[in-house]
Amino acid sequence: MKVGIVAYQGSVEEHALMTYRAMKELGYQGEVVEVKLPEDLKDVDALIIPGGESTTIGIVAKRAGLLEPLTDKIREGTPVLGTCAGAIMLAKEVTDAKVGKRSQPLIGLMDVKVIRNYYGRQRESFEAEVDLASINEGRIHTVFIRAPAIVEVKGRAMALSKLDNVVVFAQQDNMIATTFHPELSNSTAIHKYLLRLAKA
Repeated sequence: MKVGIVAYQGSVEEHALMTYRAMKELGYQGEVVEVKLPEDLKDVDALIIPGGESTTIGIVAKRAGLLEPLTDKIREGTPVLGTCAGAIMLAKEVTDAKVGKRSQPLIGLMDVKVIRNYYGRQRESFEAEVDLASINEGRIHTVFIRAPAIVEVKGRAMALSKLDNVVVFAQQDNMIATTFHPELSNSTAIHKYLLRLAKA
């Protein structure tokens, strides 16, 4: 199994470590590769789009010629995990809590509406317990850093977990999105879920 992490910014190393841990726990053999150019997508079985600044990730991906082939790969059914900024990248509709609707390059395949900086800026970052009963896992303690919120889930998209009645974990077919950072928790639950989707 080959897992590609879009590696322009964000917790690339932490996601790689969690992916290797998840592989070990599931008894899977595999490797993790960085994805920066279209050719890096070759033979990738699953993808991770980490946090960071979604506008920057989109602009750099577009400039590198990656945005379109990455979108095609996901549209064709390759499982993808988008965390924080990655969740924003997957969403069909994005607005900002402060400045409203803004134009940015997106993958835009997931039928959800996301509000950027929903809880505020850096100083409003926080930690919380998230219930993962929907994927047959327990509660995990995790981190929300300048986190977005999934405020609408439509069509084939489903809410998998909420925090204070706000969706923090959603899925649509091969796409999973978290507004928190599972790579900064002690649990491999989300990464294992991605790998199981890739094996299915």
